[in-house]
Amino acid sequence: MKRSVVHTDKVPPARVPLSQAIKAGDWVFASGQLGMDPRTGRLAEGGIKPETRQVCENLRAVLEAGGASLSKVVKVTIYMVDLGELMAMNEIFSSYFPKDPPARTTFQAAGLVAGARVEIEAIATVR
Repeated sequence: MKRSVVHTDKVPPARVPLSQAIKAGDWVFASGQLGMDPRTGRLAEGGIKPETRQVCENLRAVLEAGGASLSKVVKVTIYMVDLGELMAMNEIFSSYFPKDPPARTTFQAAGLVAGARVEIEAIATVR
């Protein structure tokens, strides 16, 4: 199975050693995306909703660079600092996955990189 690194300049570069995504055969495995604004390199301001929106936009950019899309996501894993913000996060998340949402697992994490409130990783098909 062919394996290739996926990269796009539409999201801020990672400050740790990782690939934005790996394409393996007909699958794209996207690394966890934070709500970093590509224009400023800082977290989206205003709380969990704007941060979740930026996470989803960053995820979209990485998946598209790999030949996939949000509509082809089959599984996501969501990491949140505070599950008390789950309903607000879900409000934004569901607007990006309005029909037939992917399988999903959500965890509360003690902390995320750069003080983020939410991080989402995804697996998508290119077919």
